Amino acid sequence: MTQPMERPRPQKPLAATPRQRLAAIDLGSNSFHLLVANYQEGRLQAVARLGEKVQLAAGLDQANRLSEEAMQRALRSLARFVPLLGDIAPGRLRVVGTSALRTARNRQTFVERAESLLGCPIEIIDGREEARLIYLGAAHALAENGKRLIIDIGGGSTEFAIGENFAPLHLESLDIGCVTFTGRHFADGTLSEDSMRRAEQAAKAACNRVSRAYQAFGWADPVGSSGTIKAVASVLAASGDLDGAEEGTITRRGLLELRQRLIAFGHLDNVAMEGLKHDRTRIFPAGVAILGAIFESFGLTRLRYADGALREGVLYDMMARNGDFVGDRS
Repeated sequence: MTQPMERPRPQKPLAATPRQRLAAIDLGSNSFHLLVANYQEGRLQAVARLGEKVQLAAGLDQANRLSEEAMQRALRSLARFVPLLGDIAPGRLRVVGTSALRTARNRQTFVERAESLLGCPIEIIDGREEARLIYLGAAHALAENGKRLIIDIGGGSTEFAIGENFAPLHLESLDIGCVTFTGRHFADGTLSEDSMRRAEQAAKAACNRVSRAYQAFGWADPVGSSGTIKAVASVLAASGDLDGAEEGTITRRGLLELRQRLIAFGHLDNVAMEGLKHDRTRIFPAGVAILGAIFESFGLTRLRYADGALREGVLYDMMARNGDFVGDRS
């Protein structure tokens, strides 16, 4: 007797990867940044962003000790972050400190107070780790693959990374930043050919120590991330001075013309440009001087801006550590 055929059982649909909420705080030398995001199916979706100009590096004295005023300014900023962290599970918040906290001899005093406020540990990362995380953040923001140079000018340091796809291959960090250079080379506020040249020469001397090795390593696509480079790209776009390039791209000629426009202001307090946020005006010339030195030392003719930097890199790295993410674009 023929047995009736058993009907195939309907298959259950594959469960979607659960959405996870996580957050990163970047304790930078110029600004503190909070990024809260949902992570699902290998992608981050920003839920909340908050940035505060703290200028922690400006609070370092000649003995590299943070002033009480600077620490209070920083703690008030972090207190404004706390309400956005209420639904972040333990282990899903990572806080990193960069150049100013690397330098500060009394950083532990600040770190203990900040950890008590946030309820989580703070990592002071070294320059190359900072460069690696910046690379991860920027690489995820770029749609295409390829070998690229990524540059990030911060308040106290500048990071360089060469990598391919999601893999950083060559990392470096230099102690040149827009906040520290403002204090060193524009202390009296004077904007002149001499003050710009002094800042450029100091930045170029630092860059020359690493640029030859980078040029030997090679890259196909130079990319810039974060504050200074974003601000330069915005000012050039607002002025229409794109030198035939796409919006978001900085050319050597555009940068040189921007330099001359800045010198014409004569003083940091007079700087005002369309596309430039008011809270960045005093440190902007130092950032332009550093970027000009990078263009010259690395032989760049153009540089395009890309979203994604340290805080995004911190989140992707956190997921990779937890086994939730594999950095493969294929």
